[in-house]
Amino acid sequence: MANLSQVPEDGEVSYESGHYSDQRDQGTWSWQPARTAEGAVLAFKELRPLAEGLRHLAMYRCEEAIHSFQQLSRSQYDTAYVLCAMAKAHSEMVDYANAAQAFEEARAAAPYRLEGLDVYSTVLWHLKEEVKLAHLAQEVQSLDRLAPETWCVLGNCFSLQKEHETALKFFQRAIQLDPKCTYAHTLSGHEYFANEDFEKSMNCYRAALRLDARHYNAWYGLGTVYYRQEKYVMSEYHFTYALNINPKSSVLYCYAGMAKHALNDNDAALSLLSQAIALDGKNPLARYEMAAVLMSEENYDAALAELNKLQEIAPKEASVFFLMGRIYKKLGLQEKAMINFSIALDLRPSNADVNSIKGAIEKLDADELSDEDNI
Repeated sequence: MANLSQVPEDGEVSYESGHYSDQRDQGTWSWQPARTAEGAVLAFKELRPLAEGLRHLAMYRCEEAIHSFQQLSRSQYDTAYVLCAMAKAHSEMVDYANAAQAFEEARAAAPYRLEGLDVYSTVLWHLKEEVKLAHLAQEVQSLDRLAPETWCVLGNCFSLQKEHETALKFFQRAIQLDPKCTYAHTLSGHEYFANEDFEKSMNCYRAALRLDARHYNAWYGLGTVYYRQEKYVMSEYHFTYALNINPKSSVLYCYAGMAKHALNDNDAALSLLSQAIALDGKNPLARYEMAAVLMSEENYDAALAELNKLQEIAPKEASVFFLMGRIYKKLGLQEKAMINFSIALDLRPSNADVNSIKGAIEKLDADELSDEDNI
């Protein structure tokens, strides 16, 4: 390396890492690393798509985030950090299959990385991948038993097996290890909700919001609790607040529409449900609720059209055939109503739903089905 303390007498000399400039009139000299500036420009160009993608992801603009990440060079894209970000974007879009694939690629790139595995376990939970989730739970235990992600994975594993009390113990262990783990508070809230312990569920969601006011999952969780308690005004408020944070969520639009329907604001409900379907045409709940609203508006043809589309998405959903049977009953088509009620029974619904369907069959000759026959 050149010795900069020795100033050449012939004025200006270039070096590999920069150049020397002799300003004898001023009695000063300066070292200007040209290559450093060039490297900074190249680094900016290389990493700008990453920064843009993370900004989009923070604003839940997931399609834009994915597009930005895909502009990265292969060497950057194949890092675990970027692949995890891609996976989170897919999971926010309810594209769980692609999310799982991205998480698997991230694990192959960095087998000992725990960051993001809590979200990966939730993706596997939605996909009902019991074997993969159990295998993941075993692996994370061997990596680090003092990481909150480890216990979130274990909690999701037992939650999928309907062992909610055990799942809660693991989520609480995650919170004990890291009281600021927002995700663990939210997952605890979901488990308490599954146990119908609504007070504790709300406490968990509020704890999550104290840590991160933009954690829309907790706002959604509070909305579902109020909806179950039939406090529809409060429910609609929380779903709307969650939508303000994440305006790209088909699930949030769907639940906001359900709350509006419960408040007898059918026009707003139809608008919200239409947006939910536009964002995710394969959202079965959105189409089902759309059909229910159309039925309440006595727009039976449109309701049947929605249910026919829904059959392609969820061909073994008993509630779809039950609702179709009710609509055919309204139209005076007793034979078609009986066929759909029978199909609904054959699909082995829950015990409560079985009683509702049998009651509807018994009342098939009546003018209207009782409101208590809803699934």
